[in-house]
Amino acid sequence: MFKKIFFFSITAGILSAISCIIYNRIYFFATETDFSKVLNMGTLVGINLIACIIAGAGYWALTKWFKKTGEVIFNFAFSILSFASVIIPISISLPLAIKSPEIFPGLAVPMHFFPALAWFTIRPLFIKEK
Repeated sequence: MFKKIFFFSITAGILSAISCIIYNRIYFFATETDFSKVLNMGTLVGINLIACIIAGAGYWALTKWFKKTGEVIFNFAFSILSFASVIIPISISLPLAIKSPEIFPGLAVPMHFFPALAWFTIRPLFIKEK
């Protein structure tokens, strides 16, 4: 079961990273503001993979400890942590050399929900109902 959850986590991380990269390009063309010094492709891929692997470990642990309610607890925790993590891009101070730092939250805030969205989207492909 752990191996299946691990591959599921990697897949969700890749899907989430691809979504972030696409959104980053769309945001760049819409605003013509480059935040690549703060959020580049490597950072987006790394953060999304790490977030989904940590989520996978949490999912595995919660479903092992709480057989019937583990998945519900995980879903609530993942959603709450996604909302709580939004405070990071809102409160960050960007370097003065970056143009239009006030629109950075418009780029980064939606990206905090991409790991959870990817997780919940592809979950039925990997984890079948019992």
